[in-house]
Amino acid sequence: MPGRSTLTRMVRVPIDDCLARVEEIDRPGTVVALRSVIAIDPDAETRTRRVVRDDGPLAGVPVLVKDNIEAEGLPGTAGSLALLDVPTKDSTVVERLRRAGAIVVGAANLSEWANIRSTRSSSGWSAVGGLVSNPWALDRSAGGSSSGSGAAVAAGIVEMAVGTETDGSITCPAALNGVVGIKPTVGLVPTAGIVPVSGSQDTPGPLARRVDDAATMLAVLADDPALVARSRSVDVASLRLGVVDAWRTGHAETDAVFDQVLATFGSLFARVAGVEIEPTPAEVSADEYEVLVHELRSDLDAYLARRCRSRGPRSLSDVVVFNREHGERELVHFGQEIFERAAKCAGRDAPEYVAARSRNLGWVRTRIEPFLADHEVLVAPAYAPAWKTDFVLGHPEAGGKVSSPAAIAGWPIVTVPMGMVAGLPVALSLVAGPRSEAALIAAARAIEESLGLVLDTEWCPRFVAPSRG
Repeated sequence: MPGRSTLTRMVRVPIDDCLARVEEIDRPGTVVALRSVIAIDPDAETRTRRVVRDDGPLAGVPVLVKDNIEAEGLPGTAGSLALLDVPTKDSTVVERLRRAGAIVVGAANLSEWANIRSTRSSSGWSAVGGLVSNPWALDRSAGGSSSGSGAAVAAGIVEMAVGTETDGSITCPAALNGVVGIKPTVGLVPTAGIVPVSGSQDTPGPLARRVDDAATMLAVLADDPALVARSRSVDVASLRLGVVDAWRTGHAETDAVFDQVLATFGSLFARVAGVEIEPTPAEVSADEYEVLVHELRSDLDAYLARRCRSRGPRSLSDVVVFNREHGERELVHFGQEIFERAAKCAGRDAPEYVAARSRNLGWVRTRIEPFLADHEVLVAPAYAPAWKTDFVLGHPEAGGKVSSPAAIAGWPIVTVPMGMVAGLPVALSLVAGPRSEAALIAAARAIEESLGLVLDTEWCPRFVAPSRG
């Protein structure tokens, strides 16, 4: 890869150690049974040796990819039984990882179909992989939909993993598992070979223990070897941060930790000031939902028709039928009402889709984008601490307000741990305009170094057993 010398080199973690960790804590039947890994590729090292001939920036580093990302030797099911035994080939991001020397050792479990099947889906559960546990407390959610990617990194199975985000799916598991997540600008990293939700909002991105590790992986995924060097050339002390109170979690202890961290920013950045961004209106969220439903129909139909030529579902309607026929496993915890609605809509050709997307973009352009003129970076707490998984009542209201405006706009987010609440990690998220990854990485690195969490021996999961209350 030309120019790779500008990337930070990874410390090689032996593959055997990674696999031993899976056998020790991840498999059903083990004491922990994290279920963060859905499959292991026994030929992973051989596949990398076929395409790399020298020392790449991720040489010898074992990584996991979310199981909605196609990779030869891995199932690529999006957690659904409907895609089991349907052949895969290397997606663009996996091709880039292998060329950089990474060992794509396995696939990470996830929220089935990236949490888009039902409004009552449970983050971290898939019919193929079961329920991912949070390594900090095993009865708590690992977030969604890149649940296994976040949990595996936090648990030390791998140092980095690839997730995907449509709205919150990297940000949330990064926050709940106490790791770093980067959701890039939509379009920066190719989505070819990834099971889609929404072409206008989907993007792959890294989760890692440290900002620099996540940045190095992003440089590989984006085929941008100078990214880390550019981030180091950013004058962090000149950055102006806008604090978005409307994006706070509403969880008193989490927001208090955020305030304590903010109080330390005066020595890091040129200015830290509040911005009067409005809470995301209900009609904006309703329009985003319409966009996702219609794009799901068009984009998933096109993907399935390409991938499932020999066997498997050829359309979203086929998946709906499959789920009904296998309801004892697929529909045991929640339904598929979003799939059913999407299968009946006209997709991207529908006038209501065009109108909803136009209104969404108009809202971002008039109500969010102007604040970037006076603030290079917007900041807010990410999520409340991990909640207990509940298949009956579903998710509580737990924050996440930072993700939707950036999701609609296609802007990048970097989520970085900021502290603990009741023994569980909490995080803050940094948002900026398109292609602002270098500035966000620089700001996140400065915050990480200031807080010192990654150097703290206490900053690691304790695998606390389920408890009452």
